[in-house]
Amino acid sequence: MTAIEKEIQQKSFESNRHKAHINILFTASYISGITNKTLKPFDISAQQYNIMRILKGQHPKAASIKLLTERMLDKMSNASRLVEKLRRKGYISRVECPEDRRQVNVKLTEEGLNVLKESTEALDEAAKFMNNLTEKEAGLLSDYLDKIRD
Repeated sequence: MTAIEKEIQQKSFESNRHKAHINILFTASYISGITNKTLKPFDISAQQYNIMRILKGQHPKAASIKLLTERMLDKMSNASRLVEKLRRKGYISRVECPEDRRQVNVKLTEEGLNVLKESTEALDEAAKFMNNLTEKEAGLLSDYLDKIRD
């Protein structure tokens, strides 16, 4: 029995593709659980963390909600709602767009930068399970996952 068969107590699969599909779903849930548990003390969700990471990449410039939506990992998330929650926590601020006053731009505050730094350190520590892969294996896995989405 392989690890996934033991984990979900299933003796066989229709095919290796079916087994891989189930394994990807199971592993995504596993990683998501670790991520959520790690971010809980910082009072941010994985989607809010993703918004903050995108804003960090733009820092010190502001970013539009449209840009955030395009770059988010979870395309089903409501960027405007996430931005508002982060603004209420004091992690991001609104910035007037000089080209279009109707457009809302946002950027990280100093407090947001600090929370992002601390939460990233915690996530890096929690993601030690990735050390089970060599650099070559991690590259291959990433390539295979890209191939699935092609």
